[in-house]
Amino acid sequence: MDIKNIIRVTLNLLHIDLTKNLEYDRLTTTIMKRVLKPDSNCVDVGCHKGEILAAMLKDAPNGKHFGFEPIPYLYEDLKKNFDGKATILPYALAEKNGTSTFQLVKNAPAYSGIKKRKYEVDAPDIEEIEVELKKLDDVIPGSVKIDLIKIDVEGAEFGVLKGAANLIRRDKPYIVFEFGLGASDFYGTRPIDLYRFFSESGLKISTLKSFIKKTNTLSLEEFNRLYQENKEYYFIAHQ
Repeated sequence: MDIKNIIRVTLNLLHIDLTKNLEYDRLTTTIMKRVLKPDSNCVDVGCHKGEILAAMLKDAPNGKHFGFEPIPYLYEDLKKNFDGKATILPYALAEKNGTSTFQLVKNAPAYSGIKKRKYEVDAPDIEEIEVELKKLDDVIPGSVKIDLIKIDVEGAEFGVLKGAANLIRRDKPYIVFEFGLGASDFYGTRPIDLYRFFSESGLKISTLKSFIKKTNTLSLEEFNRLYQENKEYYFIAHQ
């Protein structure tokens, strides 16, 4: 383990969050420890370097796990690091199968996505590549019940969800997802779109903190307010 990962793990143990994203990672791993069983099956959409996937494997060592990462060099690293432990696939998940251009932000790859978005870095160095699009419904075998999905795709969340509609309605997994101004709005997604989708799938929405504390779920008005204020941009859908 390199020094950066050692520092990251130490800060997580101490519940010290230097950034909002580190806080969300910590809350996500806390939720996974609570809801996953040893044989739970998980999906990591926007796997990046595999930190969350590694936590899935730790909490559910006997489950079947799937990681999706369309950035070629990250995909190759994930294949090497998770060989024999998880199924790693090079697709960008969407509401339909096909191909698409993809904006690879070379100096900030975590911001990469199908469409250009607002970037919190100076002079983003963007290379446009082509990626294969797949529906999650067409990739996960129907015999595999999915218990948890994490989605971090820089604004393209609704497309991922629509491409997984059958799986979600069938299995009703926990879904930890990113949804915030500066990303989702570039895809034309509104809070009401996600809220209706989850409601029709039999799921409610909470912030990560409120889910952990077992407090109230969000109304449409509260979900819309949090989105517009941009103070929270990670949520969980659940029964």
